[in-house]
Amino acid sequence: MDNTVIGHEQRTGQAMGRGKAIRIVLAGTLTLCAAQAQAGSGMTIDGLALAGQRQCLGCHQVDARRVGPPFRAIAERFQGRPEATEHLARVMREGSRGQWGAIPMPAQIRLPDADARRLAKWILSLQDPSPAH
Repeated sequence: MDNTVIGHEQRTGQAMGRGKAIRIVLAGTLTLCAAQAQAGSGMTIDGLALAGQRQCLGCHQVDARRVGPPFRAIAERFQGRPEATEHLARVMREGSRGQWGAIPMPAQIRLPDADARRLAKWILSLQDPSPAH
């Protein structure tokens, strides 16, 4: 009879061990999913923070016109254009006239190239993923 009880305890312990293993795997999976979701939004948070650090928000907002066009309108205008990142980075550094109305975009000569590219990628990430045709 002792063997039966020990066998039952061993089976119960194994079942509890499997249950614990399943909980660990599920917790790990949920953690990975949460990390991936956070990473996806990370570009938005980092881009907005960089835009704030580089004083872009003095003239631009994400969804509303201020002095310059909203970032989302810029993203929509350049949607699907492979040269858009480099073009926008260059416009930030060199400035532009007449692309969005009478007010020119002043050259941001102190903006490092790497930051200009990061900002351009962030701006382009703001486009509507399902544009209306």
